[in-house]
Amino acid sequence: MPDLTMIALFVAATLALLLVPGPAVLYIVTRSVAQGRSAGLVSVLGIHLGSLVHVAAAALGISALLAASATAFAVVKYLGAAYLVWLGVRKLMTRPDPDGVAEPPVATRSRIFWEGFVVNVLNPKTAIFFLAFLPHFTDPAAGPIAPQIVLLGLIWIALGMASDGVYALLSSAMAGRLRRSARARRRLDVSSGLIYLGLGAVAAFTGESAAAKA
Repeated sequence: MPDLTMIALFVAATLALLLVPGPAVLYIVTRSVAQGRSAGLVSVLGIHLGSLVHVAAAALGISALLAASATAFAVVKYLGAAYLVWLGVRKLMTRPDPDGVAEPPVATRSRIFWEGFVVNVLNPKTAIFFLAFLPHFTDPAAGPIAPQIVLLGLIWIALGMASDGVYALLSSAMAGRLRRSARARRRLDVSSGLIYLGLGAVAAFTGESAAAKA
């Protein structure tokens, strides 16, 4: 297992990365504003079930396989980018009721959960983290790599659930103000849509060097 110093460095680096909003945070904030605290927390659970997929893939060596195959890496990357672009276009096409109807369209808890799962399974930020970042904190001299990856991945998930939970609680607390204003809702949709599109573009054009070096 990694020593305590390495784990402490990993925790600090992970917190710095998690605090930068990405597709998962944006999804959580959007759901929290639209349907309140419980929906936001359900989305957090779905997001981090998706995180378990990345942990399992890294521990089983699938991430290494993707890194070794430029084609496989490109397929995963472009699927994630396309999904982000689709979310962005959908947000930009949303038209709020000009009469200021307070209640937005409601999604079931199960749909929120599984959408969160898909968002994070196809999240290039998470994939690149486990592909290129996490392995630097493992130590072959400390024992088998797979258990180290599982331990670090579980730490990442615990920290992610805590930080994402804060996003859900804060955004749901501000939801009433946003839902009462058609202009505020439209601004939220436009900003969310543009962020999704920007993240999709970044996802499509990043990671080339990692694949090329593999």
